[in-house]
Amino acid sequence: MDTPTLTPNQQSALRRIQVRPILPTERERWNTLMQEHHYRGFRTMAGRTLRYVATLDDRWVALLGWQAAAYQCQAREQWIGWSWVLRRQRLHLIANNARFLILPGESFPNPASRILSLNLRRLSADWQSVYGHPIVLAETFVESPRFTGACYRAANWVDVGWTKGFARRPGGGYVYHGQPKRLLLYLLHPQARAWLAQPQPQSEWTKTPMQTVTLSDAQMEGLRQIFFRLPDTRKPRGKQHPLPAILTVAVAAVLAQAESYAAMAEWAARLTQTQLKRIRARFSPKTQRYIAPSEPTIRRVLQGANVDALDAAIGSWLLGIAQCEAIAVDGKVLKGAIREDGSQVHLLSAFMHGQGATIAQKEIAQKTNEIPELRNLLKDIDIQGKVVTADALHTQRETARFLVEDKKAEYLFTAVKGNQRKLRNRLICLPWEDSPPERRNR
Repeated sequence: MDTPTLTPNQQSALRRIQVRPILPTERERWNTLMQEHHYRGFRTMAGRTLRYVATLDDRWVALLGWQAAAYQCQAREQWIGWSWVLRRQRLHLIANNARFLILPGESFPNPASRILSLNLRRLSADWQSVYGHPIVLAETFVESPRFTGACYRAANWVDVGWTKGFARRPGGGYVYHGQPKRLLLYLLHPQARAWLAQPQPQSEWTKTPMQTVTLSDAQMEGLRQIFFRLPDTRKPRGKQHPLPAILTVAVAAVLAQAESYAAMAEWAARLTQTQLKRIRARFSPKTQRYIAPSEPTIRRVLQGANVDALDAAIGSWLLGIAQCEAIAVDGKVLKGAIREDGSQVHLLSAFMHGQGATIAQKEIAQKTNEIPELRNLLKDIDIQGKVVTADALHTQRETARFLVEDKKAEYLFTAVKGNQRKLRNRLICLPWEDSPPERRNR
C-alpha cells in the first residue's frame, strides 16, 4: 500500500505534535476519555504506570498508557533468551504499552507512528524520574486480525510471535481466553536485548537494584531433594543443622540478592516456622521451634563443601526448572587469570542455550585438554533428552557414544576439521544439495 502524500499543512501539524506525561490534575480527564473512546474501555492499569497525552497546539489528540510488563510471555522470554531467574530479576526494566488512543477529530495521515516515536524517545527518562530506574525494552500486544499494528511497525517495533491466549488472574494463576495476540517489542537501547540476557547486570544498572527472586514451595522442595543426595563431609560432633537445609537456604538467599554470609543468615532469620519446617530445618525440642542456620554455620558449610558436587547439583536443579532443551559446551581461556607456574586458567563450561545460565564448569588441568573433560563435566548432570552442542574439537566417537549411550542425550557437533580427516572427506562427498533440512539419523 502506498504511503499517503502529506500536504505542507499536514507536515507542519505533525511537526507541532508534542507528547508529555499528564499532570496530576489531568488524570480524571485522561481516564474518562479513555473509557469513552477506547474500544476496550478503561478501568485501571497494572503495577507501575505512566499516562501520556499528545497535544497539537495545546489540543489533546491522543492518549497513551504504560504499565508494568506482562509477568510471563514465552515469545518474549525466548526472544530475549531469559532464564526464569533473570526474568524475575529484570522484568521491571520492561514497560507495557497497555493503551494507545487517537482521539476523534484528527484526519491527517501518520499521526500514530509520529506520536508513538515521540513517546518512546522520553519513556525511559520519565520512568527513571518517577520510579528511580530506566526502561530498556517496551512491549505491546496487538489483537490480530482486528489490528495489524501498523503504527508500531512503522516506529520500528519488532514482531516476535504469538501469545498462547492466556491471561493472568488477579488472585494468581492463569485462565485461557482463546484470543492469542501478536507480541511486538521495541529496543530503547541498541544493546538492551544482550543486557537483559547476560548473567551479570549491566554496569549502567549498578544503582538500579535487581528484583529479588522468591522460590515457590515446589522449587524449594526440589532444591532440598537435590542437596539431600550430596554427601555430608562434616564431623558428627557439633553437627546440628541438616546439610540440605543449609544449602537450600544459601541458594535461595543468593537468588534474593544476599551477597554475603551475614546477608544469607539475615534472610534465613526472616523465614517463617512453616517455611523452615518445609525445608526440614533443625527442630529444637526445648523451644518447640524450627531454627534457621546462623552466619557461622552457613560460612563453615559453604567453605567446606565439595565445590564440584555442589555445582553439579545446582546445575541439575536449574535444568529441571528452566525447561531448556539444548546445552552448549564451550571452553575459554580466562584473561588475567594466571596460575603460579605462569600458565593461564582454562575453563570448560556447560550452559543453557538462549538463557546463558551456567549449569556446570570445570577447570582444565595443564596435562589434559577439553576432549576427555567434557565427559567429566557432564557425568553428574541429568541431560537425558537434551541436545548437547559443541565445536569441532569435540567431534569424537567416544564423546558421541558417551552422550547417546550413557547420558541418553542427543548431540550436534557444529563442524568437522582436520582432526577427523576421513569423516570430513566423507561429508564433503555427500550430496548436500539433495538433502532437505530435516532430522537425520546419526
